Amino acid sequence: MSQPTRRDRYRPVEFIGLAFAIALVGALVVLMSSRDLKFALIVLGISFVAALVLIAMFVLAMKPNKEEISDIEEMSAEDKH
Repeated sequence: MSQPTRRDRYRPVEFIGLAFAIALVGALVVLMSSRDLKFALIVLGISFVAALVLIAMFVLAMKPNKEEISDIEEMSAEDKH
């Protein structure tokens, strides 16, 4: 079985980082408008979870390309042996 590439290994980290960046923008907007740190932290947490769920749903909705399909078939063939 071939080892996953560095890009494949760090893809989940990219999604988590993107969700955190989205949440950070929301928290900064709330912090600058309300000047309430507790409320900004609450918004940070809620928006992080919401962004992470939305990104996960979009990733699940993507169709695999031909290369990914061949990788899936290769892995399932190796699992049968």
